[in-house]
Amino acid sequence: MLSRSSFTSLVVGVFAVYVAHTCWVMYGIVYTRPCPAAGGGGAAAGCVWPYLARRPKLQLSVYTTTRSNIGAESNIDLVLNVEDFDIESKFERTVNVSVPKKTRNNGTLYAYIFLHHAGILPWHDGKQVHIVSPLTTYMVPKPEEINLLTGESATQQIEAEKQTNALDEPVSHWRSRLTLNVMVEDFVFDGSSLPADVHRYMKMVQLGKTVHYLPILFIDQLSNRVKDLMVINRSTTELPLTVSYDKISLGKLRFWIHMQDAVYSLQQFGFSEKDADEVKGIFVDTNLYFLALTFFVAAFHLLFDFLAFKNDISFWKKKRSMIGMSTKAVLWRCFSTVVIFLFLLDEQTSLLVLIPAGIGAVIELWKVKKALKMTIKWQGVRPKIQFGTYNDSERKTEEYDTQAMKYLSYLLYPLCIGGAGYSLLNVKYKSWYSWLINSFVNGVYAFGFLFMLPQLFVNYKMKSVAHLPWKAFTYKAFNTFIDDIFAFIITMPTSHRLACFRDDVVFLVYLYQRWLYPVDKSRVNEYGESYEEKPKKKAHRE
Repeated sequence: MLSRSSFTSLVVGVFAVYVAHTCWVMYGIVYTRPCPAAGGGGAAAGCVWPYLARRPKLQLSVYTTTRSNIGAESNIDLVLNVEDFDIESKFERTVNVSVPKKTRNNGTLYAYIFLHHAGILPWHDGKQVHIVSPLTTYMVPKPEEINLLTGESATQQIEAEKQTNALDEPVSHWRSRLTLNVMVEDFVFDGSSLPADVHRYMKMVQLGKTVHYLPILFIDQLSNRVKDLMVINRSTTELPLTVSYDKISLGKLRFWIHMQDAVYSLQQFGFSEKDADEVKGIFVDTNLYFLALTFFVAAFHLLFDFLAFKNDISFWKKKRSMIGMSTKAVLWRCFSTVVIFLFLLDEQTSLLVLIPAGIGAVIELWKVKKALKMTIKWQGVRPKIQFGTYNDSERKTEEYDTQAMKYLSYLLYPLCIGGAGYSLLNVKYKSWYSWLINSFVNGVYAFGFLFMLPQLFVNYKMKSVAHLPWKAFTYKAFNTFIDDIFAFIITMPTSHRLACFRDDVVFLVYLYQRWLYPVDKSRVNEYGESYEEKPKKKAHRE
């Protein structure tokens, strides 16, 4: 069996290999080896040359149709035509698109984007390139929020329930943005080692003795965000579409293709459109250099999360005494973690935030079982719960804990009740359950750190912090500061974002107590042991 230190070293080693491998993969994505024979010029054997190097006059045409494939120019509508298209010039235009009856009846509408020679229709141009993108997607509409006290009568409530049941089914939504890119580098590819990611976007033509690839046209699907979606009503005949264009380098193109494939894979694994949208936001709304830093920060966050969970579980698994530990703080931490998880679930938060919160809630429930010394015995199919007894030192700790909670209750309960009443009168909610969860979670976020004060009070009374799980605290402290970074990147409720910064203050107070009360080796540690306990001497043989 591996010791704890060797297991941690193994995990850190695997993490280091993973980071190194990721860096190598990223380098392979952004760097493409050019054709070695291209330096000699002329018709170098095996090289694939860019058609754009000939500087042809191009035209950009955008059509819409309800069919996923078209063979002629029938049943299509021209919505945008850019003559003398300059691949180096960035532009953005908004056009009105006619919505067919089929699309209004929960159907689909496609955009066909053609890049072809100027003055020639796409169907008559043998060197045209085109790409297809759906302008609609299916999502369940967000339910309307109401004032629970004054917003509706009983009859309206019944109608709202019927409408909510009808809205449980996905309906067609309009994608109001279409972002186009063309790879503008005059890059010469090696025909024997074409990158697989770019190859599927390439169209080859033979011109004399050389092989050329036509302009690489790309649709940035990562820019299609949920916030830009519009529900298509049956009465809607026209909808706005913003078409934007910008040039793109080969390295960024390859990186963007891989990111789009990753988002698509998440959806195949069961991630919803909203979850995938959170991942898109990380790529689209963030600078690329900051994004690279985010990848490394996220990797370290996973490492510290694992080590914190491991040491926290190890600490509570071995713990035999609650001396110096605030039982009420453990109970509150469990309650607040479960409430936060239910709140994030109700808000349909990203799985990136929801899954760690769920794991943390399960661990906190297990801690409560250990703190209360609960044992569950089954009598047939009926469980029987038994609680253990505390010794004199544990009862002394419990007195300090109760004293701290008594002082806190004078401040905490009126604030929580007042906040819940204010939100009921002035804030709209989807249901009474939503109001209840929001009231609990607002109390947790706004005043929850006060429930960490009993442990600080116990530390102050006992003039010791030796009973705390400092290894787990250290990893959690690192993650707290990493959460501060993620608070600006991942979409989450504002109250959850502010709670990340609130935890910083609590950890700083714990660190101050760590400095103020140096470890006394004569005291018992977190496992109920003393460092100065003399080992039993072996009997001396005459």
